[in-house]
Amino acid sequence: MFYTYVLKCIGDKGNKLYIGSTSDLRKRVQDHKSKSVFTTKKFKSIELIYYEASNNKTDSILREKQLKTGFGRGYLKRRLKNYFLSRA
Repeated sequence: MFYTYVLKCIGDKGNKLYIGSTSDLRKRVQDHKSKSVFTTKKFKSIELIYYEASNNKTDSILREKQLKTGFGRGYLKRRLKNYFLSRA
């Protein structure tokens, strides 16, 4: 399986959503949390908040690219609306 995932990254300058894809979701999230990933190592806290599974690597990468667009981020805001409301 291949996964497209969203992390909530909490830092001094606010929160950020990080979107990525991987074939080993547990290992990749652990890499982010252990500060082994350059783009997320500056954040204090990292939480996996969403993921999708796919049978095809190309489909997973295309979904990652789609979620990184304005439309994709809007989709995530709507899809995770209750999550964000519960954290406010």
